[in-house]
Amino acid sequence: MKIWLVRHAQPLVAAGLCYGALDLPADPQHTVQAAHTLAKNLPTGLLLRASPLQRCKQLTLALQALRPDLTYETEARLSEMNFGSFEGLRWDAIAKEAFDAWLADFAGHRFGGVENLTELMARVAEVLQAAKQRSQDEVWVTHAGVIRAASLLAKGVQQLDNAAQWPVQAPAFGEYWCLDCQSD
Repeated sequence: MKIWLVRHAQPLVAAGLCYGALDLPADPQHTVQAAHTLAKNLPTGLLLRASPLQRCKQLTLALQALRPDLTYETEARLSEMNFGSFEGLRWDAIAKEAFDAWLADFAGHRFGGVENLTELMARVAEVLQAAKQRSQDEVWVTHAGVIRAASLLAKGVQQLDNAAQWPVQAPAFGEYWCLDCQSD
């Protein structure tokens, strides 16, 4: 089975701003462009599962308007990691000590006080496991962090020991990776 991991379009946000759970809109023109590209490349009849954050919902609705054969469901577990008190701050305004604490316990530390990577990985693992049980191809319209987590999980990595294990790469805004998954 395959999962198309689609990253939302370019959000309307100043460069250098920390946002994860911050519910930002995406650039409308970039959203339409991404939807047209996806509409041409996706097989028919797939299930669209999307983060409830508006930048993902915009792309999902634009894609579904072009491809009514795609069924749409909101999936809260596909939301980006919540950076808590750091949401909406400039990355360079966050104290070095906060980054040091996160790097010292990359998987367990709640950067911003709300969620850690172990929790993010666990909720993405739940969605991935459910997809494997359905054993049908689907599309996830989601965020870079979720896509990175899903790619690790597909390789059998369930837990991170350090920051070096976290993937640097992710699809660009409005682009996707296709993940081949083995059904359980």
